[in-house]
Amino acid sequence: MAYIDGFVFAVPAADKQVFIDFVHKFDPLMLEFGATRVVECWGDDVPHGKQTDFYRAVEAKDNEVTCFAWIEWPDKATRDAGMKKMMEDPRMDPKDNPMPFDGKRMIFGGFQPVLDIR
Repeated sequence: MAYIDGFVFAVPAADKQVFIDFVHKFDPLMLEFGATRVVECWGDDVPHGKQTDFYRAVEAKDNEVTCFAWIEWPDKATRDAGMKKMMEDPRMDPKDNPMPFDGKRMIFGGFQPVLDIR
């Protein structure tokens, strides 16, 4: 079964196209490093909760949209090797390829699927 990296982050609403352009440039690298699928999602119906929610998780500001993304890998070993390659690749230098959001407020993690219904 696959291995999944999940991400939640906030992007300034005015920078939607900047974000789209960034992921079109950045995400194909993940496929080059072994990912089988990369999905980027712009928040469309993300409710504000009473106790917790996506906005609070990433300290989203009023002018930001909460986004969700995931990378699917064939297995954890491929993911670990792919992430290592990504961190070492000069194309990932933030001076040349700055993220259009505050990466310090991004939450992320690796997950082992326990059910995959298609």
